[in-house]
Amino acid sequence: MAGATDSGEELIERARALAPLLAAEAAESERLRQPTDTAIRALEEAGLFELMVPRRFGGRELDLDTFLEVGLALGEGDASLAWVTTFYIEHCWILCQFPEAFQKELFADRSYVLAPGSITPSGKGKREGGGYRLSGRWAWGTGVMHADWVIVGAVLADADGNPDPRFFAVPIGQVEVEDTWYVDGMVGTGSNDMLVEDVWVPEERSMPILPVSAGRGPGAEIHDGPLYRTPMLPILALAATMPALGQARAALARFRTRLGERVLFGGAGRQAEQAAAQIRLARVELGVRQAELLLRDTVAQVMERRDAATVEDRARWAASYATVVDQSKRAIRSIADASGASAHRLDDPLQRALRDVHTMSSHVVFDLDARLELYGRVRLGLEPGLALL
Repeated sequence: MAGATDSGEELIERARALAPLLAAEAAESERLRQPTDTAIRALEEAGLFELMVPRRFGGRELDLDTFLEVGLALGEGDASLAWVTTFYIEHCWILCQFPEAFQKELFADRSYVLAPGSITPSGKGKREGGGYRLSGRWAWGTGVMHADWVIVGAVLADADGNPDPRFFAVPIGQVEVEDTWYVDGMVGTGSNDMLVEDVWVPEERSMPILPVSAGRGPGAEIHDGPLYRTPMLPILALAATMPALGQARAALARFRTRLGERVLFGGAGRQAEQAAAQIRLARVELGVRQAELLLRDTVAQVMERRDAATVEDRARWAASYATVVDQSKRAIRSIADASGASAHRLDDPLQRALRDVHTMSSHVVFDLDARLELYGRVRLGLEPGLALL
């Protein structure tokens, strides 16, 4: 494994070099319905999972600008494998928000952890003997097939009887993985259900969610770097956005090549000579570029404002991420519409990109109507309610 002193530029170059391997592993990952061991091993050897882990624990402690370039590069290779990778990276950041005693235990002999996570607090827990008794089922366990730990949520009651949503870290040995991942897109993520039955979790393996959501979790006090006082959702949504835009960029590059090579039926010449194809290419290229500029601007704002962000800032960022994914999805659909029937063969990367990005756009953070409504409410001075920000 590479040394943790590597710069962001070196890590980005490794991600770009890995994109062809992820593309090559995509079909096998889809067949297995989980990431291949080859892909995970290559990502580990490149040191990518250490990106957000503090240097004191052997990590690289790099910021969202590096995360952005790494995620986009991997996304050009394969959406499913990039999605698993970016969430593994982001979940290491979440683990660095837990109490310091647990962080020291967790990173005592390693510089990263492979951990799926569920932001839905669907479990049940109660306080018991210096910890918590936890049970529940959590869906969408991205990365659970290679996991060391899992991060799951439950809502307890605090001393005053108020809701106390919390994250819990549970070692994979205390988790049952149920094979439920039969889907039409993002098949290679292996996002099976995670079941925990009557497990006792020590106090230090739990943390309240709300402070972390605002960038004021324990990690903001433990670690000096500004990364650890960044609100959670802008990092989580970035992890989920980059594979979609990466696939749109890759599909666009393949489309330009396809237009130059494809000969239309009936002797009409190359497709590239048709005005309709030229107009579609230009429109798609500008749309993808627009989405990328919006994403880069959003990341720059998050890095500038961090925990000083207002509710309006966070609502705008949430709407921006959803817009980027929507534009990426539309770009890939437009390319597919102009690529002929052969683009729907199972060995053509475009059909997988089409299914994968449509599936990932169903994530709750990418509900575009809800995100635009929320941003509009806030801009009009109305309360956001219990929105996920």
